[in-house]
Amino acid sequence: MSLEAIEVSAEIENKLKTRKRTSLMKLYTRRFMRNRGAMLGVVILILLVLFAIVGPLISPYSPADLDFLALRQAPSAEHWFGTNGSGNDNFAQVATGLQRSMMIAVVVAFGTTAVSAIVGATAAYFRGSYERIMLAVIHFMMVIPNFLILAMISNDAGGNWIVISLVMVFIVGWFMPARIIWTLSLSLREREYIHAARYAGLPGFKIVTRHMLPNIGSLLVINFTLGVVSAVLTETALSFLGFGVKLPDVSLGALIGYGSSTLVSAPWLFYFPAIALTLLTVSMALIADGLRDALDPTSAAGGRA
Repeated sequence: MSLEAIEVSAEIENKLKTRKRTSLMKLYTRRFMRNRGAMLGVVILILLVLFAIVGPLISPYSPADLDFLALRQAPSAEHWFGTNGSGNDNFAQVATGLQRSMMIAVVVAFGTTAVSAIVGATAAYFRGSYERIMLAVIHFMMVIPNFLILAMISNDAGGNWIVISLVMVFIVGWFMPARIIWTLSLSLREREYIHAARYAGLPGFKIVTRHMLPNIGSLLVINFTLGVVSAVLTETALSFLGFGVKLPDVSLGALIGYGSSTLVSAPWLFYFPAIALTLLTVSMALIADGLRDALDPTSAAGGRA
């Protein structure tokens, strides 16, 4: 075969692969958009993101501003969501708290997904002592009271959200998804293309990242979306108990914790951050459900292709 024929054949093969990948993405998108609940979740999430970004910019007050003439004032034209006992504007604090909670959730979900994917897949591929050590660590992390450890470390960190996010990734979030990914990777490591890549001399880590992880990509996407919900709820519980984000920084959990003590006298301090938290978790749950149906070829919820 001539060099020109080889080049033409390679070009045709690349075009076919690109077309197949594009068609598959269109199929997933079409199935996802047919899910009304998932589309509702996307709309709610977009509105929440806009509120978190634009809210602090359009608010006439910053979260730290004090209005001593409007202490614990009900929602009004001047303070849209009311004020707390110190005179802080509740609208600015809810928008900033939502922004901080979403940042923590995305960082934790991404970190948890990455760590669990690498640990679970490499443990299944390399086997031997490495697999036994990783499984021992995973099973140990599953039985220790990790929430108490997380509370102590985050409390010592003074409410620093970056430290809280890292601790949530490495102490709380990664071991359960890693156990699931390890189970799925056990069958992947026996596939023909994995054996072919190994015989071709590819390094083990490259085989894991290029051949094993892409084949469980749908699971990783769903884990990420559900990880956002889990991270938001964990951060909320920490802040509610006083171990999470602390002033002058704010989060939804910290605002809900403060508002719960004034639920009778100033209910707006509890209901507005609670509504934002509920909308965020519900939207991500709807999106995760839509992604599961869209990426699962056996699901009939997404309709026909």
